[in-house]
Amino acid sequence: MPKFVFLLTDLALLLMLAGIAAYVRHALQTPTLRQTWRHVLRDPAAMAAGVVLLLFFCLAVIDSVHFRPLLPPAAGAAADAAPAHSTRTLSLLDAWLTGPRESVEKTYSVPLGTHQFSKESMLVDGKSVRDFPRLLFGGQHLKDAQAEWASDVMARSVAGLLSGAALALALWILVAWWRGARGIKALRQAVSEMWQGQTELPWKSILLTAGVMALIAGWVAALWPHYHVLGTDQTGNDVLFQAIKSIRTAVVIGSLSTLATLPLAILFGILAGYYKGRVDDGIQYVYTVLSSIPSVLLISAFVLMIQVFIDKNPNLFQTGLERADVRLFLLAAILGVTGWAQLARLLRAETLKLGELDYVQAARAFGVSDGGIMRRHILPNLTHIVVIVAVLDFSGLVLYEAVLSYVGVGVDPSTNSFGTMINGARNEMSRDPVVWWNLLTAFAFMVTLVLSMTIFSGAVREAFDPRARAFRVRRSKPPKIAPASHAAVVKSES
Repeated sequence: MPKFVFLLTDLALLLMLAGIAAYVRHALQTPTLRQTWRHVLRDPAAMAAGVVLLLFFCLAVIDSVHFRPLLPPAAGAAADAAPAHSTRTLSLLDAWLTGPRESVEKTYSVPLGTHQFSKESMLVDGKSVRDFPRLLFGGQHLKDAQAEWASDVMARSVAGLLSGAALALALWILVAWWRGARGIKALRQAVSEMWQGQTELPWKSILLTAGVMALIAGWVAALWPHYHVLGTDQTGNDVLFQAIKSIRTAVVIGSLSTLATLPLAILFGILAGYYKGRVDDGIQYVYTVLSSIPSVLLISAFVLMIQVFIDKNPNLFQTGLERADVRLFLLAAILGVTGWAQLARLLRAETLKLGELDYVQAARAFGVSDGGIMRRHILPNLTHIVVIVAVLDFSGLVLYEAVLSYVGVGVDPSTNSFGTMINGARNEMSRDPVVWWNLLTAFAFMVTLVLSMTIFSGAVREAFDPRARAFRVRRSKPPKIAPASHAAVVKSES
């Protein structure tokens, strides 16, 4: 049996999932929250983005279950000998994608290529010839790569797309059956209702998005065992595998940094707005000074200090993965600790307004303690701001990590991330011919994640902020102009 390993970020993600589950339970039991989130679930664009986010988060969770494989018993070992485990730590995603992970070429290769990107000197019939060598894994099943490549890729692509289309159709039928449709006629009617948007949830947007993802997954699944779908990098590693592994880093940075921001922002924002006076002046001074320091320089200083500590204490970590994970965890904590000023400023302003309302004044008159007032009357009325800002900050933190890794002060170089991929592709853009697929893959994955979160956060903001929802309704509905009376028309003509 493999030996499971729990990294710091793994435990943090598990705690975050437990917190999300607790919040979902609380929202289901609270009528106002249930109605607010129902508004989000009825937004077609938000639900389409939610499907993409669900896939990204599932991949991050699968990549967060780490273990050390069990080694086979040594020759001549006793039957009751203790089992030995590998020193290499893998995740469930690594075990699932063993083929692409171990299919390492010598250097660059183009997407779906069968030959190396650069020429090398080879011996052919005793003569030195400079040509493009065949890849070790990409297209090795082809005897004549030039003659068979196009037909093989086309046949596998068609088969993959057909399997993806079958999966998408199965999803439509499964959802229709789950909604209570029994029999062929009932299934057709249920599918028609979902297609025409006659259901409470926007199933059309959800299933169309899931269908597109199924088509892409089917196409990749048909080609990936035989080709490098998105090529390889300078060290010969599969680019698509690196992009999928980078999803976990982006999710960890976005989620854990946001969670690290909330305690400081909520505490200082409420205290400043409730007590006012010297407490308010002191807290304002702190976050004004913090906002005046360039964030990149401040974070870089903290990261370099952490790196010095890690380099001087190598005995604290058993493997390189644990060392890189500690740096990732501390980077998320640093981003959270240095980024609470904006949310604290918003919460302070809202607390100043809430502190003058009648029910707060009544609570003070009845002798309720300051802690009780802040816990029962102030904090619950700030939840919508916290949720909105937390969801909006996720996208910014993912982009922040990419910038920090690009300048070399982000995650550990051995950690897969979009910023590391972009940093590695910086010199590739100056080559002739240009190596474009590494940068394009990282950019496409990062934009998909950030864009999906931005669309979803927009729906959350409209649901939790009634003023934004009312503004959208006014923009979508043109003003009604009352018809002029007959007397007014006659008067205007005269």
